[in-house]
Amino acid sequence: MGQKVHPIGFRLGNLRHWESIWFADRRNYGNQLVEDLNIRKYLEKRLEHAAVSKIEINRVAGNKIRVVIFTA
Repeated sequence: MGQKVHPIGFRLGNLRHWESIWFADRRNYGNQLVEDLNIRKYLEKRLEHAAVSKIEINRVAGNKIRVVIFTA
C-alpha cells in the first residue's frame, strides 16, 4: 500500500497558499481559529449561489480582519 498524501498540503509550497494568514500565541490560537471557521461558514452559507472559489482570511494589526473572497 502506498502512502497517502493530502492534496492541498502537498501543493502548498508549489501551487497554493494558505487560506488563513495570521499568527497567534497559544492562549489566543483556539479562539481565533474558531472565529475564522465561523466567518468562513457564514460566508459560504450566505454566498452559496455566488460561485465563491476561495475565501482568504488575513488578520492584520490589532483586531482588524481582512477577508478576500474569490469568485468567478
